[in-house]
Amino acid sequence: MTVWLSRLMLNPLSRAVQADLGSSKAAINLHRRVMSLFPETEGDDARAQFGVLFRVEDAPQGYAVLIQSAHEPDSARLPEGYGALRSRPLDPLLDALKPGRRIRYRCVANAVRRPGATTRELYQLKAVVPLSGRVADEWWQRKATAAGLEVESVLSHPVDTVRGPRGTSGEAAKQHMRHHRTQFDGTAVVTDADQLRQHIVAGVGRAKSYGCGLLTVAPAGSVG
Repeated sequence: MTVWLSRLMLNPLSRAVQADLGSSKAAINLHRRVMSLFPETEGDDARAQFGVLFRVEDAPQGYAVLIQSAHEPDSARLPEGYGALRSRPLDPLLDALKPGRRIRYRCVANAVRRPGATTRELYQLKAVVPLSGRVADEWWQRKATAAGLEVESVLSHPVDTVRGPRGTSGEAAKQHMRHHRTQFDGTAVVTDADQLRQHIVAGVGRAKSYGCGLLTVAPAGSVG
């Protein structure tokens, strides 16, 4: 299976781009836009079927969407003038991962805690508690360790919360979602290359349909 990494540079003058990034339904719109790059399927979870993970990045040239998938996305499915899509196989980088190799990483993740019923009642907590600061860093340390990494450094900061209706019609349009997001950057040493490859392909944490979970790595001495 070939894993693809694609960068979609967005045209800020496109009305479709403006709707996907700036409307009250931006979260669901952007999810649907990314999924529109792939063939239609009868399955219940097309995102998982095609291994799609993505995140929005503020690049020097403007906003870009970084997309990872198990199927090459088709730029012909984009509206005219939406943006420029470039794809490349990620397999050479995945094959080069070895124990002891130092890498740089980035991951925008839904760092949350889900306390049990007794704890929620005792401390009057919500079912999902967003994490920040040192506690979020500790959450990332645990996730990174499970992903076959020994973290050397971590720099984290919150990014915009994903919020909006779960859908555009029916009951989903009446239900609202909120996913807090934190970006983690730093360096680490590979301890288990197989585990790392699995977590890169599968993603980290929850809210993967809304720009969370994509773990990207590069050799520690590289630029960009």
